[in-house]
Amino acid sequence: MAAPLPVAWLDGAFVPLAEARISPLDRGFLFGDACYEVLPVYGGRPFLAAEHLARLERSLHELGIPNPRSRGDWLALIVELIERNGGGEMNVYLQVSRGAEAGRNHAIPDGLRPTVFLMASPPVAEDPKATREGLSAVTLPDPRWKRCDIKSTALLGNVLAKSAAVRAGANEAILIGDGQLREGASTSVLIVRAGRVCAPPYGPEILPGTTRDLCLKLAIQQRIAIEISPVSAAELAAADEILLCFASRGVLPVTRLDGRPVGAGAPGPVWRSLYAAFLEHRRALAGTPAL
Repeated sequence: MAAPLPVAWLDGAFVPLAEARISPLDRGFLFGDACYEVLPVYGGRPFLAAEHLARLERSLHELGIPNPRSRGDWLALIVELIERNGGGEMNVYLQVSRGAEAGRNHAIPDGLRPTVFLMASPPVAEDPKATREGLSAVTLPDPRWKRCDIKSTALLGNVLAKSAAVRAGANEAILIGDGQLREGASTSVLIVRAGRVCAPPYGPEILPGTTRDLCLKLAIQQRIAIEISPVSAAELAAADEILLCFASRGVLPVTRLDGRPVGAGAPGPVWRSLYAAFLEHRRALAGTPAL
């Protein structure tokens, strides 16, 4: 993975990333008491900015952390960070913790000031093999807490699942809870059966996905039927196609699951249609306002 870009933002100032420092008493460091977003940037324009900032607002609200900026102020800050890092294509990471206190207390003290941190990283390199041959995934029991709808930095379960997948030679771990498809360790998951795109309903077990939501809209535009309903582990295993939705990579096909081919074992027609529509949508937004 490429090193982050040199300019960051921390608590009111642009600083060299190498010099950015937070207090060891920050609750984000001590407890994972923070939330975050990752915004892809194409041609200097934050992609799905309104959707990402709306999700940030929801996460902050659910955690009871005051939102330190308006949506317009967030966007202005993100755009300036992009410009200070040379523009073009990148990913912007944005994190808000509850802030630092005088000690380490499980109970949340009053009057804390949120810690705000942003940095930028080079874009994920295009992988022709992923679009030509697809990705591999393994299924694992979902080890995470019961509020996965909050985009919290408390990601240890995700980290352990992703690492287990990599050790197994796979690209992603697809998490199963109570016999039902949840999501990937770092992706949203859709399946295709009989030409229909199926998505598990949102709830506390699943993070609302900005790219997933866009893919479902694009499916409707492509006259592909969609279905929002629970997907069992058996239905996942029997799917004609499995699609992974990434903030940083768009939508990619899974062609091997638990060592077995998915469908025909090659990227399928529904993925091809959605992938082409995604790229066209991204191109159409170039030069337009981000909000």
